[in-house]
Amino acid sequence: MNTFTLVSPDSFDFSPFQMIGKDWFAVTAEKDGKFNAMTASWGGLGIMWGKNAAFIVIRDSRYTKECLDASEFFSLAVFGEEKYRKALGYLGKASGRDEDKLTTAGLTVSYHKNIPYIEEASCIFLCRKLCCQKITPESFLDPSIQDTWYRDKDYHNLYIAEITGVLKK
Repeated sequence: MNTFTLVSPDSFDFSPFQMIGKDWFAVTAEKDGKFNAMTASWGGLGIMWGKNAAFIVIRDSRYTKECLDASEFFSLAVFGEEKYRKALGYLGKASGRDEDKLTTAGLTVSYHKNIPYIEEASCIFLCRKLCCQKITPESFLDPSIQDTWYRDKDYHNLYIAEITGVLKK
């Protein structure tokens, strides 16, 4: 079923604000032969340390963090179609600790060079972790961030990853 083509990250003309903040994306990683994915709507794309890079944040409480920490690689799946909104919503609410939530959501996992990704996406960013930094209360220069987003003290971890390839339908 794979209909993807490997393309250059430099060939894109899109709004990252639309793609990440409004369309959402799914982070997929694998630990001990078991894959997991979660919906994300915070992150970014850019250049870091001379590389095309993706920036994502994952809370300590998420099972996906365990999978990310156990693997050198992960993928970011961009859907851009309203018909996948319900499935992405499910990935954001259910825990992969307890079930194969991708199957429950009606999504299929495939692999590119041992990196898991979601087949139904329109675009896949293949990523290699470069850095992980815990976000702490001392990090905030604007105190309203703590009050608004971290009242429960479930802080994010910032991952910076090199985009090693892009698969596009």
